[in-house]
Amino acid sequence: MADFFYIYFPVMRSTYAAAFVIVFMLNWNNYLWPLIVLQSNETKTITLVVSSLASAYYPDYGTVMIGTILATLPTLFIFFAMQRQFVQGMLGSVK
Repeated sequence: MADFFYIYFPVMRSTYAAAFVIVFMLNWNNYLWPLIVLQSNETKTITLVVSSLASAYYPDYGTVMIGTILATLPTLFIFFAMQRQFVQGMLGSVK
């Protein structure tokens, strides 16, 4: 079984990288499930914190934009670190 993994892993590396980036982005940007489950302020995710930055009547757009940029940075870092593998995984076997 280990030989199978080592032989075919280089072929599947780009597919795994593309799947990793997509799953990471889906979980990082998840909003509804943490909103339902997490009740205390100490355990809130960054998407819930950014949504709570905007008040009902007078939102401070500067603070909201800074929170949005900070929430986007990890996703951008993961994508740019794995960009080549992501594109190869999305293209499949096309060369």
